[in-house]
Amino acid sequence: MTSIRVLLVEDQDMVRAALAALLGTEEDLEVVVTAPNGVVALEALGAHEVDVVVTDVEMPEMDGLALCQAIGTSYPKVRVVALSTFGRAGYLRRALASGAMGYLLKDAPAFALAAAIRAAHVGQRTIDPDLAAAACFDDPLTPREREVLRRAEVGETTERIASTLRLREGTVRNYLSSAIQKLDASNRTEAAALARARGWL
Repeated sequence: MTSIRVLLVEDQDMVRAALAALLGTEEDLEVVVTAPNGVVALEALGAHEVDVVVTDVEMPEMDGLALCQAIGTSYPKVRVVALSTFGRAGYLRRALASGAMGYLLKDAPAFALAAAIRAAHVGQRTIDPDLAAAACFDDPLTPREREVLRRAEVGETTERIASTLRLREGTVRNYLSSAIQKLDASNRTEAAALARARGWL
């Protein structure tokens, strides 16, 4: 029986080792390489034959969503299963839009992850059922509103955001005001926090 070759991407060493050990108990799965972030994962894909990538969503350097997009562009035959600690419907929608074939929470049982890898390998989608139900809430933000909110989230001033994005300060204020209104928030900080909690940033 030919094994499904897996690349495991996870920034936490202990979690990465534990997942690799769990998947290693499955007779038809082989973890051929692991990586701590998306940048290293792309390098690994260039050096190893991989069928399915299992990736964490939130990682430094390059997160799982960006990795999924990059894989779709450069390695279209490789399937992706995304894992997340947080049950954010926004992350699910963005992962699926990026081409992920599976999306599970990290507290899912090991057999569920193994099943999702097998399903992805044959082109079938697996989604955490609770997240699938929550995904009916659409992200109301435009790409520009999202970008401006991300910068506001880390404390950049309106002037700084305008300078970085080459926009007028009034335009930046309009984007922030629109995002605040859409999220029913009282200020930019609260709007950014709400958007982050829902997986929209």
